[in-house]
Amino acid sequence: MTFEEKLKTFRNHYATTQLLGGIQGLLGWDQMTYMPMGAMQSRGEQLQALGGILYDRATSPEYGQLIADLVAEIPDLNADEPVARELKLAKRNYEQSTKVPKEKMMELIMTTSVAQGVWQKAKEENDFAAFQPHLQKILELNLELVEYLKPYDHPYDALADQYEPGLKTAQVKAIFGALRPRQVELIQAISERPQPETDFLFQRYPIDLQRKVNRYFATKQGFDWNHGRLDESAHPFTTNFGMDDVRLTTNYDEFNAMDALFSTMHETGHGLYELGISKAYKGTTIGGTSSMALHESQSRLWENLVGRSKAFWSHFYPTLQAFFSENLANVSLNKFYKAINKVSPSLIRTEADEATYNLHIMLRFEIELGMIEGRMATKDLPEIWNEKMRDYLGVVPSNDTTGVLQDVHWSGGMIGYFPSYAIGNLIASQWWHQLLKDQPNTIDEIASGNLANILTWLRENVHQHGSRYDSMDLVQRVTGEPLNPDYYMNYLTEKYSEIYEL
Repeated sequence: MTFEEKLKTFRNHYATTQLLGGIQGLLGWDQMTYMPMGAMQSRGEQLQALGGILYDRATSPEYGQLIADLVAEIPDLNADEPVARELKLAKRNYEQSTKVPKEKMMELIMTTSVAQGVWQKAKEENDFAAFQPHLQKILELNLELVEYLKPYDHPYDALADQYEPGLKTAQVKAIFGALRPRQVELIQAISERPQPETDFLFQRYPIDLQRKVNRYFATKQGFDWNHGRLDESAHPFTTNFGMDDVRLTTNYDEFNAMDALFSTMHETGHGLYELGISKAYKGTTIGGTSSMALHESQSRLWENLVGRSKAFWSHFYPTLQAFFSENLANVSLNKFYKAINKVSPSLIRTEADEATYNLHIMLRFEIELGMIEGRMATKDLPEIWNEKMRDYLGVVPSNDTTGVLQDVHWSGGMIGYFPSYAIGNLIASQWWHQLLKDQPNTIDEIASGNLANILTWLRENVHQHGSRYDSMDLVQRVTGEPLNPDYYMNYLTEKYSEIYEL
């Protein structure tokens, strides 16, 4: 076969695998939204059967040979050219997939499928003991996986690499080590200032109105309802079943409307990214997103740098007041703005303010390292969690529902995911700095209700590339420098100095 014929055969194989992956995603989405709890075992069997088919397709010797033949005809696999990038990623994915035995992947799929249902029930009932055996099994399976994924500098590298390719444990430690004292210093300065009043945020906000509000703001962000929808789940998430079908979920609290609103803006940021990938990459290995830090940079940018900004609410606050007139009619814009940006150590990561959020991630990173290194046992996690919450944030959960059980990630087997949240924060601030340089009128446009140019900039600089570039390569390409945490700290310091008159 000619190179073109081999490439066509390769792409056909990969595209079909992606279609099956979309079906797998649909089953997973249904499991987290509408599936009855009693169907856990059956759903696990369905996911396991489909996972076996996907594994066979991703690891077949014929497919591997096809990739090898194509790679051999590429003069420079590191060239900044779509086909070279496509085949480089295909080679990497094939090598990673073939390291793990099929039976081990099938065991992990079944284990996590059942565990997610158990976690959801355990969270509702404050019953860590019911979830702990499942978490222990997930940990053991992850420890087996890292053995297959050698070589690495640290076992955690192999897990983090699944969500942030190339990320090293040493890098995460260095970033967190540099950030923590600076964030703690800022938080300490803020704690010595008078705190904004927030009682009006925790009155009753009817959920039917919240649903309308969330849809309204997702629409303003630019979400395309012809290619997506918004549903409800125990833990907000975004998934997709293809380039033209993206699902957002959120979680409503009748007495905390802003939590659902900002979660929805966050998930909409993820959804916009998925819908913005160049259609020219459809059916190719670069037609998706491979970096969760890049993904989080999109959600955090929309949630915080846009959604919690004074410019944003100077335009949209009257609309919010109209929706919730009983709660907000007599609350001034300035009072509302300060309230939604109040810095106060909180129990729940997804509700944390910008200044303390990364501390939640550092805590989880330390616990994951402890589990992987064998220094922390799953049975002891409630006590360890509470101790670290006291150490990092000065607050202690009164129950495991608001403590160790609050996040969905471990039930899904996603040990190694959390650092991407904090790194996403850093990237978001660096994007924002560059966006304001490229489009100096952005703040004025936000204040006039125009968010379209923000989305356009993100489409051109980030979204369209899919997984053509690794996260750090794309940061360098777009901003002209490596990842620089100073942009994040400068943003936080400037914002909170104004709010708290530091």
